[in-house]
Amino acid sequence: MIDPMTWRTWKTRGLLLAFWTALALSYAASAVISSRAEGRATPWGGVLVWMFCNFYLWMLLTPLVAWLGRLGGKDGWRRFLAVHLPASVLVALFHTVVALSAYWWISGPSPSMKDRTLVDFLRTSAVYETHLAWITYWVFVVALRAVASRNHLRDERLRNSRLETQLVQSQLQTLRVQLQPHFLFNTLNAISALALADPMQARAMITRLSDFLRLTLEERHAQQVPLSRELEFLECYLGIQQVRFRDRLVTHMDIAADTLGAFVPNMILQPLVENALHHGLLDKPERGTLQVMARREGDELRVEIVDDGLGLPTEGTTTGIGLGSTRTRLDMLFGGRATLALSRRDSGGTRVEVRLPYREQPA
Repeated sequence: MIDPMTWRTWKTRGLLLAFWTALALSYAASAVISSRAEGRATPWGGVLVWMFCNFYLWMLLTPLVAWLGRLGGKDGWRRFLAVHLPASVLVALFHTVVALSAYWWISGPSPSMKDRTLVDFLRTSAVYETHLAWITYWVFVVALRAVASRNHLRDERLRNSRLETQLVQSQLQTLRVQLQPHFLFNTLNAISALALADPMQARAMITRLSDFLRLTLEERHAQQVPLSRELEFLECYLGIQQVRFRDRLVTHMDIAADTLGAFVPNMILQPLVENALHHGLLDKPERGTLQVMARREGDELRVEIVDDGLGLPTEGTTTGIGLGSTRTRLDMLFGGRATLALSRRDSGGTRVEVRLPYREQPA
């Protein structure tokens, strides 16, 4: 089996060879066509030999020019000129001598120069060809620097993207750490209140709390989970609250089947449900109802948490840990594409609506 790195190396070399070959053929065709248009019969053989000697030599010199480009690309223009001014002259002279010598040895002297030597041939053609090689060198340097700058910009963007992703993950983890103690303290306070009044219920709550923590730890590294998994967390949490509320709490789950595979932020529902229970249903003297609904609407997932509790305070809403952290997480994960809205119900109680992009893969 061919190693992937070896395959990529040979693929790159093959592409370079094809590029320089195509360049040599196109220049040869242009030279022959131009000569014949001017009434001069120029044989293909000599032109092809010269073009291949010329361009294949530049192909072999490309790594050297690229290295010189990297060397001269540091520490500003002074270093750039200090490296490339002498290098351009030396490389141009080297290219001219080698290319002309190779052409002389392969094709032999032309009829007009059959009585002259290689030195005479070099002296005749060196000035013109060196000038062209010098210009070609600078075109090379500019092109290679442009490619290097583009690659550097791409790598910098990729690095910044990775840093931003790590920052978001760190911030989300901090928010989860903030949320979990908030939930644990409330639950432990409830267990403490039940310990003397109803030890059996306190034990049942401890068991459900351990199940909830186990599920949480299993997904501790996941920033997003399928809605079906999130509903497992929520059902476990509601089991704890059912012990706490006893027969004063009725829950309904109205979840569309086509939403179960949608990815949502981990533990996004628990703080919203906790907010509804704590601020809407806890102080309600009679039985209260909590409903959780999920629907897909085009490219959006709409989740609603509705209660028939005491409703929002007349002085307006306050943003506690649960709502504040949820808004922050939605903003970090989805930006302006996700919203959280809190509103009064005409029939009494509160409605929380979350809209976020529908995805079956994590964002």
